Amino acid sequence: MNIHERVSTGLGGFDRVIDSLRLGDNVVWQVDAVADYQKMAELFVRQAKQDRRKLIYFRFAAHEPILRDDPEITVYRVGADKGFEGFVAEVYSLVKKEGRKAFYVFDCLTDLLEYWHSDLMIENFFKVICPFLYELDTVAYFAIKRNIHTYSTIAGIRETTQLLLDLYRVGGKFYIHPLKVLKRYSPTMFFPHLIENEEAVSITSSAEAAELFSGISRGEERLDYWDVIFNRAKEAVHLATEQQEEIKKSLMTMLIGGKSRMFDLCDRYFTLNDILTIYSREVGTGFIGGKSVGMLLARKILEQDGENRFAPFLESHDSYYLGSDLFYTYLVQNGLWKLRMKQKTESGYFQYAPELKERLLHGRFSETIQEQFLQMLEHFGQSPIIVRSSSLLEDNFGNAFAGKYDSIFCVNQGTPEARYEAFEQAIRTVYASTMNEDALSYRISRGLSEKDEQMAILVQRVSGDYHRENYFPHIAGVGNSSNLYVWDKSVDMEAGMLRLVFGLGTRAVDRTVGDYVKIVCLDDPMRNPPADYEDLEKFSQHFVDVLSLEENTLTSRSLEEILSNDIHTDKELFAGPDYRAAARLRELGYTDRKAPHVLHFEKLLKSTDFPRVMKEILALLSDVYEYPVDIEFTANFRDDRHFRVNLLQCRPLQTKGLGQSVEFPILADEQDCFFATEGNFMGGNVHLPIDYVVYVQPKAYLNLSEQDKYMVARQIGTINASLKGKNAMLIGPGRWGTTTPSLGVPVHFSELCNMSVICEVASQQEGFLPELSYGSHFFQDLVETDIFYAAIFNGQKNVIFHPERILEKDNLFSAVLPQNGRFSDVIRIVRTDGMEIFSDIVTQRLLCR
Repeated sequence: MNIHERVSTGLGGFDRVIDSLRLGDNVVWQVDAVADYQKMAELFVRQAKQDRRKLIYFRFAAHEPILRDDPEITVYRVGADKGFEGFVAEVYSLVKKEGRKAFYVFDCLTDLLEYWHSDLMIENFFKVICPFLYELDTVAYFAIKRNIHTYSTIAGIRETTQLLLDLYRVGGKFYIHPLKVLKRYSPTMFFPHLIENEEAVSITSSAEAAELFSGISRGEERLDYWDVIFNRAKEAVHLATEQQEEIKKSLMTMLIGGKSRMFDLCDRYFTLNDILTIYSREVGTGFIGGKSVGMLLARKILEQDGENRFAPFLESHDSYYLGSDLFYTYLVQNGLWKLRMKQKTESGYFQYAPELKERLLHGRFSETIQEQFLQMLEHFGQSPIIVRSSSLLEDNFGNAFAGKYDSIFCVNQGTPEARYEAFEQAIRTVYASTMNEDALSYRISRGLSEKDEQMAILVQRVSGDYHRENYFPHIAGVGNSSNLYVWDKSVDMEAGMLRLVFGLGTRAVDRTVGDYVKIVCLDDPMRNPPADYEDLEKFSQHFVDVLSLEENTLTSRSLEEILSNDIHTDKELFAGPDYRAAARLRELGYTDRKAPHVLHFEKLLKSTDFPRVMKEILALLSDVYEYPVDIEFTANFRDDRHFRVNLLQCRPLQTKGLGQSVEFPILADEQDCFFATEGNFMGGNVHLPIDYVVYVQPKAYLNLSEQDKYMVARQIGTINASLKGKNAMLIGPGRWGTTTPSLGVPVHFSELCNMSVICEVASQQEGFLPELSYGSHFFQDLVETDIFYAAIFNGQKNVIFHPERILEKDNLFSAVLPQNGRFSDVIRIVRTDGMEIFSDIVTQRLLCR
């Protein structure tokens, strides 16, 4: 940087006062009126034109233009209404394009409040752009209005800029009072100066200075503009309904976002008081995010349209919201914005994500935010809490982002300092999850990579109770208003279904190892899916997810351990004796052992109002949304079997529906088909051509080391990319996407997202078992990506499977992956000749030939 090259302000006398400007200087003018700033900018530009400087004007405000149209000045009109990230990214990109030694004039920054409603975000913008301009040896003029911004905002700007100048107009005369001039000093520099023509006369006399400043109001400490707006709105609750509605809609654009289907639903159900209540629970500023909005809206719908029928069954929520602006502030204050801009480019999208993720995990929060976090934790006391992602795009129509971002349990035990540090780290972890590979791939696949994905956070008190040293709800799960898991003609798809577990709901949303959730069809809760007919105990839940107070972490306990203690309600609601296991124990001579439990939820589903209430909740929410919905919930029971449901989440559910009925071909011989089964598939009625089959051979896979099994998963990802745009079927042992390689191939969803069909093959000999995971995050990914799913229980009745149809064909593995041939005996890639797959939901027939 050339720190010796002098630059003129256009006022020769003032140049002598401050020893001129330097390349790299950012100059901030505090003014009472934009017209005063305009005068200083015109003088600066006039001199810069004489010096043949490259001049750029950033126009974004509603006030009168600072500079008149001039062919020697490049004007960039940037829309601040596109949001903080979009605006900053565009300005950043344009500055980068213009390069070194350009001279800039910006509109008054105070006008950005009209779009962002937050002083803090103006400070963040300045902290991003000012250092970048400094690096490029530019000179830039900015303005802020006096007595509007908070002291902390002014302090942040003062800390970042090279020059901060107070500009006054008193009695028709201009006075400039330098407050900061970096690396320059003179005995009179920081006195106020009267500007006469081009001269600057120092006001050194105490009498003159006192007279000048006696008429200038400095004001008191001010609230952030965000708080000013909401405080004004509190005074409107006594106004007529029509007047309240306009104010409410304005506040909703600040907390919820712009016009959308979700916005319209919120407008229909939320009152001004509701919006002010949300504001009272927000930390920071900005949007509260899709997950928070969905939860609050669903509760309001049940309250208002439920006509009090749900009130006895609903548990109140106790939530806080970390505004999306906190995420940007965290990036800026930890010096991560430049890296963020690199990652946002097409070439850097995946390249810089790991570095950004790592740095997001180790940032710091400002003292102001730390104090607000501390007050929130004091509110929750030692109750366990969960820190959940609530990004702008989550849980919206068309984009669920199911399971893409992290949610972190804080058991909240230990000293206040330890509890606070765990909470902060949970927030960092959620922020870092924006750089998860699956999340990035999902955004690309949904055409969202260019959209702002501000990360708000929902903090909820965990629903449940202490059961000795374990904390958990009695039951939890996922509910879908449309049931596509139909296995006979009598199932009513529109009655909905539940994916139910005992304990915390983590097992309901994820594909768990060695366990199966309870699938409940709400038209007939006692009807068991076909998978349960053979072995009720095998296809049930054996472990319970709990929060351990002793270990201060999320963990799993055996069902028998949990049920050996008092759970504050009737255990028979959820479990009963496993008579088959008891008989086996007697046969082995263990006559003194009690029969183990099996979770079947029979009394819950047969003798309580729980299934009826859940069915009615799902039906009402779906009717209002005019769209199928997906909810997450918990429920807790008393000794008298009365229960309360805690509605944790609600979002529009992507479904394919039945589709048109499919005409099946007639098979002369079962050898003519690749596979056929009854039931155990998801994806509606289909008739799909298959161009390629990718088959992972169970025995060969089983013989690999664990490290090689992970390498096979990465190879599947490469094959997935190479077959994009083709109709490909992926077949493998056990569960795709498991985290345990002994149970299946541990691919990420992004590594199979281009497949048209995926099949999971059961292999009793090798111990591989599929899981029909309807209602899980994995299922949501399949639906959104339009992937058909089938489980092939090889060896069972009514199941035909002829893998030799693939094994006898030429393996294209080496052609697709010429650099890596060592797994060609594990993975087969074959080109099919007219293969087709047929399915029918009502008859539950599936055929591939």
